[in-house]
Amino acid sequence: MNHKISLIGAPTDIGAGSRGASMGPEALRVANITSVLQGHGLEVLDKGNLSGPSNPWLPPVNGYRHLAEVTAWNRSLHDAVYAELQDGRLPIVLGGDHCLGIGSISAVARHCREAGKKLRVLWLDAHADFNTNTLTPSGNIHGMPVACLCGFGPQELIEIGGHVPAISPKWVRQIGIRSVDEGEKRFVHEQDLEVFDMRYIDEMGMRAAMELALALTDANTHLHVSFDVDFLDPDIAPGVGTTVRGGPTYREAQLCMEMIADTGRIASLDVFELNPALDERNRTAEVAVDLIASLFGKSTLMRK
Repeated sequence: MNHKISLIGAPTDIGAGSRGASMGPEALRVANITSVLQGHGLEVLDKGNLSGPSNPWLPPVNGYRHLAEVTAWNRSLHDAVYAELQDGRLPIVLGGDHCLGIGSISAVARHCREAGKKLRVLWLDAHADFNTNTLTPSGNIHGMPVACLCGFGPQELIEIGGHVPAISPKWVRQIGIRSVDEGEKRFVHEQDLEVFDMRYIDEMGMRAAMELALALTDANTHLHVSFDVDFLDPDIAPGVGTTVRGGPTYREAQLCMEMIADTGRIASLDVFELNPALDERNRTAEVAVDLIASLFGKSTLMRK
């Protein structure tokens, strides 16, 4: 694993249905993400925040809300993430809402294509984020990033990484899913996305889900984790705009992160949808930072 980390703040809620995720990067910094990661022997460089258009809070046009602004933010994030990867560093994107996954993952996919590496995307989320403008009930683009990355979306968003589609659905493993719109559900099945939903985790356990999600990764695999904080049960992580009850417990989430860490292959990370305006005394940011530490090798147990 790369020990040179770059933090990139993307303070916007441009793709979300409620305001406040724009304050996420600062909340993660207040929860000491830099010193916690340094405590695990990592070299951490905080590159500060990107800037972009403010949120005009307008209704959707042709099924998309704020398409021009979402495009601007994602282009800027693509360039920032790509630059860190080119520089041999491991980017951690501090979001911001999940529409930013388009810019982040398209940059990672571009880097992998150029470096001849296989990409595996672990999408930790309560939602499949596989909507399109015809399927979406809201027009909020934070419900569409996986579809856009797989080539289903407006031209401006699907071409950001320079290759359409940016990724294949076969490279994605979704974990923790428990809220999917009806039309979106059919589309997920049509595209054959591999989904470990909460029923699977309840029946088979987080360990079995993660073993399968990580199967066939090897030394040539770039592991990207896109962590939507609403992946967690709202009892432990209330500070998100789209809470869905029945998510992973603290221990299940720890196991998920520790098993990813055990591979030693994590090479980029997104932390999205943290909304301090809906949080209680920054506790969701603190849980998120704790889990990120586990992702980078903080073991809760004594292991040789």
